[in-house]
Parts: sequence; C-alpha cells; structure tokens
Amino acid sequence: MRRKTLDLLLNWVGGLLTVMLLVAGAGLMVGYSFTSSQVKSQLLEQKVFFPKSGEADYQDLVKAHHTELAGQQVLTGSQAQIFANDIIGVDTNMISGGKTYAQLSAASLADPSNTALKNQVELVFRGDTLRGLLLNAYAFGFIGVIALYAAIASFVLALVMLILTLLGVRHYRQSDPSDVI
Repeated sequence: MRRKTLDLLLNWVGGLLTVMLLVAGAGLMVGYSFTSSQVKSQLLEQKVFFPKSGEADYQDLVKAHHTELAGQQVLTGSQAQIFANDIIGVDTNMISGGKTYAQLSAASLADPSNTALKNQVELVFRGDTLRGLLLNAYAFGFIGVIALYAAIASFVLALVMLILTLLGVRHYRQSDPSDVI
C-alpha cells in the first residue's frame, strides 16, 4: 500500500470522527438543556420553598449544614435531593417512628379502628410520595449534569481529532507519492 493512500484514508477517518464527536456533543448539550429546563419548570410549578429561619423545619437545614438555602425556592435537582432527604425524610421518619409506609399500612390494616394510626399512614404516604417525586427530579437533574460533562468531553475530543486530522493533512501534502509501506 502506498503511504499517500494510507494517509488519505486516515485523514478521512479523522475527519469523520471529528464530525461524529461534534454531533454527539451537540446532542448531549440538547439533552442537558432539555433535562435542566424540564426539572426547573416542574419544580417551579410545585412552588416548594426551603424553610426560612425561625420556621419549624429550619432546624433540619441547620443539622444538614444547608442554611444558605433558607427561604429559597427548590429549582434544581440537587436542591430537590436536599429538600427530599433532609426535610421531608426527617419529618416522615419522625412521624412514622422509623417505620416504613408498608409497615405502618400493614399495622393499620390489622387494626382498622385505630384512627390515629390511619392518619399517621396518610401523612407518611404523602411525605414519601412527595419525597419520591423530588428524588425523581434529582435523578433527572443528575442525568442532565452527566450529559453536560459528556458534551464537554466530546467537544474537547473533537478539537483534538481536528488538530490531529489537520496535522495528517499537512503530512499528506508533504509525503513522497512513491513511498510504500
């Protein structure tokens, strides 16, 4: 095989990889943008706010070392995780006495006349449901962040491939057509 033929083939492969990495990076950026905007818009509609200083749940923020969030609206996946675990999780655990919803529900079914237990089951169910929804927002927000980092890596790799391809083109132009490998 002639050296020039191999160089030309490698240049085409490098150019194709560069384009593929750029397309992948653009797709990942679209995924990040979509995920982030969906998480934010869904949380915005829910109107969930961290407790302000002096409110009952503020101590949960103090214990979790997140007092900088006091009074802010929950708008990101990471904020949703903090609210879900450090406020709702603490409250439902206190209400349930450390029992799960399934345990409380089974106990309530065994004693249907116990209205206090029935109310406890209802509160824990609501808390666990909201907590699950917020943790779902956190999960999608985290996926969006992964897409952002992957997009950045893809663009950096595309730049490296472009440089290597341009160096290959320069080498192709300088190589002797009679060289055989």
